[in-house]
Amino acid sequence: MSSNTKEGIRIRIMRLEDYEKVKSFMKEEYFTAEPLCQSSGEPVHLQNEKENDAINLSMIAQGTCLLALDESDDDQIVGFVLAGAETSEDVERSRLVAESLENNAWGRIYAIIIKAECEANIFKRYGISKVLYSHVTSVATSMRDKGLGSRLAATLINLGRSKGFPAMVAYCTSFYSARQKEALGMECIHSMDYADYKDDRGRVIFAPAAPNISLRVMAIKF
Repeated sequence: MSSNTKEGIRIRIMRLEDYEKVKSFMKEEYFTAEPLCQSSGEPVHLQNEKENDAINLSMIAQGTCLLALDESDDDQIVGFVLAGAETSEDVERSRLVAESLENNAWGRIYAIIIKAECEANIFKRYGISKVLYSHVTSVATSMRDKGLGSRLAATLINLGRSKGFPAMVAYCTSFYSARQKEALGMECIHSMDYADYKDDRGRVIFAPAAPNISLRVMAIKF
């Protein structure tokens, strides 16, 4: 894939040199909108920054991340997807990392995603050894409800197929992101209600605003 343009918005593969601008975009558009970050009341973008940067840069280096640019506005970023290869061994390593993280919002979000990954067990379900993991999708506020998120997801599906991945998975913390993935043919293979996810004292850990009431694992086999 080189790039594709529609209605002045060009989607291309993200490069390592894009990351500083992507990171700024994440601070303004992703962390303020993603339900678990938004409802935490914590500055998630400042938490575990070194670990978060390492995860993101490792995915960009694989050539599996996408950037959406507005050609009418000096190629300003209006959306992106961070995605990368994942194996069952990666999930086990992440599970061990999750056990050692501090109890801040970033650590708690990391932990619930890993729990969902382990419970969904896409590798056993589909009989595969690797998957393309759609980690983060974000669209600028000005571009929401215009189909850009769906276009990014569809482009990623095509990219995954072209790179020989047998399947793609996304851990959707938002009702809207799960609905978007479902419309593209992805199936919900596991779901966790936030009201049932509690700490060791029986307190609910995440309480985002409705309709974001569950984390849904969405997947598609190619």
